Amino acid sequence: MTLPIKQNILFNFDIQNIPFKYVKYNKNQVNKIDKKRANNINKNYNDEEYRSYNRVEYIQKRIVDFIIGGGLFLVTLPIVGYVYYRIKKESPGPLFFTQSRIGLNGKPFTCYKFRSMHVNSKFNPYTQENDSRIFPFGNIMRKMRIDELPQLINVFKGEMHLVGPRAEWDILVKDYEKEIPNYHKRHLVAPGITGLAQVCYPYGRNIDDAIKKLEYDMSYIKRWSLVKDIIVLWKTIEVVFGKQGM
Repeated sequence: MTLPIKQNILFNFDIQNIPFKYVKYNKNQVNKIDKKRANNINKNYNDEEYRSYNRVEYIQKRIVDFIIGGGLFLVTLPIVGYVYYRIKKESPGPLFFTQSRIGLNGKPFTCYKFRSMHVNSKFNPYTQENDSRIFPFGNIMRKMRIDELPQLINVFKGEMHLVGPRAEWDILVKDYEKEIPNYHKRHLVAPGITGLAQVCYPYGRNIDDAIKKLEYDMSYIKRWSLVKDIIVLWKTIEVVFGKQGM
């Protein structure tokens, strides 16, 4: 099913209308598409348009992190016991899944999530549709983004914000930085539990998806404002209750 990604004038992020559409992965073909799309990004944006948050902006984001993040922690704390029960019932193993992700200025950190896949699943850096590695309740958690809740630990530690570019796996980042010009610029700011790319585009399945999501990340960094963060948070609620995750 192809779902159009709608532009919202409230964002004013200068992003073209990109559909939820996937093609059969072919490395050579995708890399060719990637290079062309990445070059377009290079033409549209230059280094002067990108910077990290200044002191006032950073304080604003941390206030949002602690007020909304703290409230979210208290509201969702009661469901942790149920999540623990369902995970143990459907897939014996640890409650949490930890992974090295890349944060501010390219610094790696340990990211926490509720485990949604079976232990010792076959290695594949990308999640596929109807992925057999994901147990039933894990699929529900991913669709409702419940698996992301432990990342509040990272937010409180200062490694992440509530809103920002997605924290990517360090292994994937190494490949992306080789293949995608300007990919490193998304690390000018700390990653977020949710973000513009996360609410406008599904989980990536290949390098082509990474380039499309990079467009959202770059536009977010370029045009950041506190109002836009609030809008992204509202959009996240719509995604969660609309179960539009994967």
